[in-house]
Amino acid sequence: MIPRRALLATPALAAAPARAQMGAAGAAVDLLLVLAVDASGSIDADEFALQREGIAEAIAHPAVLAAIRSRPRGAIGVAMVEWGSPGGAATVVDWLRVSDAASAQAAAEAMRDAPRSRQSYNAIGDAILHATALIAGAPWRAEERTIDVSGDGPDIRSLTPAAEARDYAVAQGIVVNGLAIEASSAWRDGRLAAAYERDVMGGPGAFVMRAEDRRDFARAMRAKLIREVALHPAGAQSAQDAGKAGLARG
Repeated sequence: MIPRRALLATPALAAAPARAQMGAAGAAVDLLLVLAVDASGSIDADEFALQREGIAEAIAHPAVLAAIRSRPRGAIGVAMVEWGSPGGAATVVDWLRVSDAASAQAAAEAMRDAPRSRQSYNAIGDAILHATALIAGAPWRAEERTIDVSGDGPDIRSLTPAAEARDYAVAQGIVVNGLAIEASSAWRDGRLAAAYERDVMGGPGAFVMRAEDRRDFARAMRAKLIREVALHPAGAQSAQDAGKAGLARG
């Protein structure tokens, strides 16, 4: 059973840019996307910087922006959560509306430069619950809502196990995808991806992608964002074509 306090809690936000954007942005976007990023103790400062740079590069990439523009409203809402400590997932970048090159660059800079939260262990289930609550309080409506979990290890210390939290999110109409960073020898060769497929992935069209190491993170994140934005048939073909071109350019 999901703890009552987890369902009622409103995530503590590091900033509130979405409220300021809301008047000009309108009442709806094509997709609400939470990037739930591993900031646990297994990630040193250099590895963490590679992750942040990879996220920034992906969110501002022309192929990702082309996928966003291909959708009916031409806009998504994106926020970033860091996870690790049991019950300690933190929103480090509040909701931002991305619809053009300027807003994509602003989001990239916010995600690259946000202070690192204090985390430990691997509590993926608690991160999924946090992201679910964050989506529930988003300033825009969206038919599509996705939690994007990236990490280098499985769920270990969650107060609510990942599979249980995943099932709760899916019941709210949220898709949960995974990006398995197989940097550890214990989790290479698809072992971590298999764990994410079992315990993290859920919802219609959900998927898990693999990054061979942290230097492969930017490529994998870019491909993942294109696929997530292009999930609906309305934008799939043009976004897919843009994604192929953008990935070919690297």
